[in-house]
Amino acid sequence: MTRTNEHGQPIGEAVDWEGAPAPVPVVLTGRYVTVCGLEHEHAPALYDALCGPEDAALWTYRIAGMPATPAAMDTVVAGLLAHPTEVTFAICPRGRGPEGIATLMRADPPNGVVEVGGIVLARSLQRTPASTEAMYLLAHHVFDALGYRRYEWKCDSLNEPSRLAASRLGFTYEGRFRHAMVYQGRNRDTDWFSITDDEWPRVRAAHEAWLDRANFDESGAQRTRLGDLTAPEGGCRRSVAESAAWLPTPPS
Repeated sequence: MTRTNEHGQPIGEAVDWEGAPAPVPVVLTGRYVTVCGLEHEHAPALYDALCGPEDAALWTYRIAGMPATPAAMDTVVAGLLAHPTEVTFAICPRGRGPEGIATLMRADPPNGVVEVGGIVLARSLQRTPASTEAMYLLAHHVFDALGYRRYEWKCDSLNEPSRLAASRLGFTYEGRFRHAMVYQGRNRDTDWFSITDDEWPRVRAAHEAWLDRANFDESGAQRTRLGDLTAPEGGCRRSVAESAAWLPTPPS
């Protein structure tokens, strides 16, 4: 039932809210991947993983194109580290160095809103449990450690892989901001997606069910697709106790 104020106007539900802390670099350790605060020392490995002869397409929807030299990657990393509010993380598959990055950006701690963006994943990391777990670890940290109310994903409306990834990960499509940006000399219409704190328990349980070893056969193939689990009508019906059966190592 919609609430009304003393003037008979509809108003939003009451929220007991005191704000959330700003994101800071942490280490998040999962089964398949470690997500840690970006460091200058990561630049050479990131250049090797993301800037090969066939990798320019990985950078099409970034604000700037692919770094052409190791020195250029050093400059990119230095710029990310120098940002006063954004926190960029290196994504390191278990037993390997960094093969991707993701940034918590546009944080609004008083309102509990933060966006995950600037994601670039090496081809060796794409379509692996490690890449999915990295996104899960960041969302888990944002909601369960920092207490945020809204987690955003935005992308160029023409970036179909990013749109599909958002849906698969459990984000809800909210609409399109037309002529939202100019970058690399072209227009960008931006598509908005989000997960809210009331949706997160269902999405979290879906991720944990998908990441469970039992979901993969002897060859490593998935038995159930994550998108089937994260859909509102999906098949994930785990109890709270079951969904807590596997949790990542607490951030250090």
